[in-house]
Amino acid sequence: MSYRAEKILSLSGIKTKETSEEELKSIFQKVLDNGMHGLCFSPYEEGQEPGDLITEEQIRRRMEIISPYTKWIRSFSCTDGNEMIPVIAKEFGIKTMVGAWLGNDLSINKKEISGLIKLAKEGYVDIAAVGNEVMYRGDLTEEDLLTYIHEVKKEIPDVTVGYVDAYYEFSKRPKITEACDVVLANCYPYWEGCSLEYSLVYMKDMFQQAKKAGNGKKVIITETGWPFKGENFEGAIPSYQNALIYFINSINWSAQDDIDLFYFSSFDESWKVGDEGEVGAYWGIWDKIERLKV
Repeated sequence: MSYRAEKILSLSGIKTKETSEEELKSIFQKVLDNGMHGLCFSPYEEGQEPGDLITEEQIRRRMEIISPYTKWIRSFSCTDGNEMIPVIAKEFGIKTMVGAWLGNDLSINKKEISGLIKLAKEGYVDIAAVGNEVMYRGDLTEEDLLTYIHEVKKEIPDVTVGYVDAYYEFSKRPKITEACDVVLANCYPYWEGCSLEYSLVYMKDMFQQAKKAGNGKKVIITETGWPFKGENFEGAIPSYQNALIYFINSINWSAQDDIDLFYFSSFDESWKVGDEGEVGAYWGIWDKIERLKV
């Protein structure tokens, strides 16, 4: 079987109109071996979900798998064992974007913020991310989020501090953008129903919108990816081939244009089906039992 790939794979230097699956796997492997700026770290094993305690052993095992391929990792929480992720990452020589997971439970938020500050003061945080898509979900008011951001900036003035959300939120919320040292933008052409053929152009536009909102501040793409299987989302079709192509294009573009990009995600996590449907379980470069997908 072959796949129409001339436009889609143009960044990879492929000139033929058709590319076999084996050729596609080979290109993917070469891009992966060349390394990437950043990777979102997926700690949860089969049967686990956020709120469960994760162990040092599982973090260390997965860190060892991904460490040859990435300069940075991004973590999402500072509680329930997640606080060990940046500590172990530093042992592997990997830089860290460490997230405090904020929601509508103020007691959990307090623990997350305290954990983030503690890790940063101990030298384990290169970029501090105060919340992830809180405005998108509507879990907090803008004023509450700003309070958390300012608290963290006051406590760790020498660490870069930002907030992660969908790229368009930074245009809508200039006060939050102004409070951040850096714009941390999630960019998913898939979740906006974009077909694979136009997905790279679409992501470039997302990036430019975030850059415009940042008004000179550095923009980092904190999440982007394409699922390997699951249900279609409008014109966006999950498939093994589409996921490989999206990875190749994203990583090549980020390298060529010097864009800091964190790919989502490292490992498949089955718990995500609750939020996203079947497609949620298949975003990983490695599967749920930690096998590379090529």
